[in-house]
Amino acid sequence: MPGLPTQPPAGQRQHPRSDPIQRTTRQAMIERTRNPFASTSGDPSSSRSRSTTGSGGAVYGGTAGAVFPRGGGSDDYTGLQDERVLMLVFRSLNWDPHLVCVAACVSRRLRAVANRVLWREVCISRAPRMVSDLTPGGATRIGGGWHTLAKLLFFCCGCAAPTRFFPLPERRHPTPGHFAPVSRFSRTSGRSFLARRCWGDLLYVSDPCEHRAGSPSDEDLGAYRGVFRGFMRSRTRAYLIGRQAELESRVRCPYCGARVWSMTAAGLVPRSASRRLGSHEGDLEYFVCVNGHLHGFCWLAHLSSSEDDEDEGGPGDSDDDEDDDGHVAC
Repeated sequence: MPGLPTQPPAGQRQHPRSDPIQRTTRQAMIERTRNPFASTSGDPSSSRSRSTTGSGGAVYGGTAGAVFPRGGGSDDYTGLQDERVLMLVFRSLNWDPHLVCVAACVSRRLRAVANRVLWREVCISRAPRMVSDLTPGGATRIGGGWHTLAKLLFFCCGCAAPTRFFPLPERRHPTPGHFAPVSRFSRTSGRSFLARRCWGDLLYVSDPCEHRAGSPSDEDLGAYRGVFRGFMRSRTRAYLIGRQAELESRVRCPYCGARVWSMTAAGLVPRSASRRLGSHEGDLEYFVCVNGHLHGFCWLAHLSSSEDDEDEGGPGDSDDDEDDDGHVAC
């Protein structure tokens, strides 16, 4: 009849390659065989377009970060097997933060695995005592996420722009952020940045990262960073909320992007902070974000050898650094 497709004569079969549907399916199967890790989300016949947990070499992909074939078995390890493989790989690489950054840029799935698992292990491997203090009771979460803590450990924020209480001279260019090869974090130093009414808080602060001035007569710029333990329940936050301190409108946390309070504007900068940093009083400013990350800047005073050896006492200037976490190597 007109309008209906003609059937092949009896005894003759249509070759599979002449059928466009069969040809497309066959090409998709060949492509999956050649490249099993390629994205096939657009292929409705792909097992990766839906979560499969069956046996017989099925590929599971319904969970974040699932990119490896599994050989069947129990459903108890769905979403974990690939993370275990990645952890073994990066453990053999000594949890190199540069390589974790590269892996996190490959795909959204790997970035999710890095943010959820890998960065936590990086922080534990580089600063075990600090992580233990920041996560009492074995907590697995931290304010802002593990990737922000890792960035705080390894990245100096520099001084990208002047602020209300820390203007940059006209001849001084902004200092961009950079990876810090070695950093030293200390809760002994952190006590120097806490006002007397907030001494019950636990704060880790790094030594200032020195950025040399272009002229010998100019002072060097120091950039430092830190993190509170349990900032949501801290005395510092309670005081800021109680005094209705305003959040800065033009400054954001360089580590998590959250809004920040200026400790200078809130009147929470003790004199011991200047002594700890080696700067003149009033030549510094630091901020604390709503997630408890601290960052700040100061002008480092030129000290003679005799002044450098003097021990200026203060609430956090004790030489007993037994509770310090020590150096964090990138």
